[in-house]
Amino acid sequence: MKRLICLLIVLGCALSFSACAKPVDGPGMENDPAKSALPAAEPDLDSMFGVDKHITIANIDDYLGREDTVYRDMRMLYDPADYAAIGGDADLSFSIKGFKVVPYPFIGSLQALPVDGAYTGESLYTVVWNDDGTIASATPNYKESEMALNELFPKDKNIILTCGGGGYAGMMRTLLIFLGWDESKVYNIGGAWEYKGDNKFEIIAYPEDANEDSFLATWRADYAFIQFDKLHPVED
Repeated sequence: MKRLICLLIVLGCALSFSACAKPVDGPGMENDPAKSALPAAEPDLDSMFGVDKHITIANIDDYLGREDTVYRDMRMLYDPADYAAIGGDADLSFSIKGFKVVPYPFIGSLQALPVDGAYTGESLYTVVWNDDGTIASATPNYKESEMALNELFPKDKNIILTCGGGGYAGMMRTLLIFLGWDESKVYNIGGAWEYKGDNKFEIIAYPEDANEDSFLATWRADYAFIQFDKLHPVED
């Protein structure tokens, strides 16, 4: 009799717990971006750089901190391109919490930019761009290029990309898809210059002495440092 009573109590507790629990992607979770599955990436073809229709710089705070997602800021710490001429910022004066800085110009060759002074130095891949923004070819310049790309942009994660105005993020998305990444899991959320959320952190610092100039506290950034002279070039 005692065993029967104990069994009924355990069964009752289990049923009660089951009734209260909700699956992560089940009913009632559709409006909770932090817990539900991300919508498939869908570029807005009317935007200049193919910014995603669903996840953008305007609502990115709703999608931060996910274990199934990596976040990449594709800007350079100091960009030689004259972005000030188009109202941008060549220096990485701020970023968004959770984003790792992985400069696109160190990953692949640039498309033509609407500014002067664009980076023309070394990169992991030589990318040949078609006039329509598609890629004709992408050739690794180093034996470690593929390893670096796989570690920085893991294929088993959602990949959320930003930069200053959306261009570098768009190039990175196009390159990843060309090299075999799942296009439904790679998001260009647009330019961080327009970010108004609550997770901004300043990299520019202001001295206590008002007579001294501000400076970039670059150590505050989670930065992917690529030292090309320590890599092994692919032989022709």
